[in-house]
Amino acid sequence: MFQRGRYGLNQGKEEGRLRLALFICVEITMPKGPFLPSDFTATKFSTATDKAEFGNTLLRFIESEWASALFTKRFYNRLSMCYGHIAHYNRAQFYEEWFSSLADQVRFLKHTLRFPCYGDPEYTFSDVERAIQGEIVNRNYLTQYELRLAEEQQATDLALLRQLESKYRTPVGERDQDLRITVPPVDQTPVTPIHCSLF
Repeated sequence: MFQRGRYGLNQGKEEGRLRLALFICVEITMPKGPFLPSDFTATKFSTATDKAEFGNTLLRFIESEWASALFTKRFYNRLSMCYGHIAHYNRAQFYEEWFSSLADQVRFLKHTLRFPCYGDPEYTFSDVERAIQGEIVNRNYLTQYELRLAEEQQATDLALLRQLESKYRTPVGERDQDLRITVPPVDQTPVTPIHCSLF
């Protein structure tokens, strides 16, 4: 009487629990990016999982086109200690400095790629920094963002050009009238030079 389809009520609940457990296991074991903990060396204060998570988070942040919602306090704290960055007073100022415009984003990518990644992986995140640099190159982020910046600059320049043309260029019919420049008459009275004695 309390059966749902072919299964009993309890059997359907049990199947649902199994599916949920399988989903959770798959969700936990599936990496959320290209980096795995086995790719990195643990430090005294950070595990290899922490390093992989940071690398994957940074790549997701770039993929999201620098979504401020992904720039969490934990992510900011780690990023401000990598690639020779400084804290810039707080998370909001760091975001403003590096991610608020296309020009800033290009500057961030260039800075990240140029950084020499100092230190021993047992004490620093240098192994993650190098791996992130490799992924940025493989995914061609810098070229993509430089192209977007060039397009943005061109659009800005063309808008300025249109504004200046509308202000300073006159229509063709009116141009002939503007070309007639009237020169004021010159005073023709002779001027007598004044000589002074120097001694």
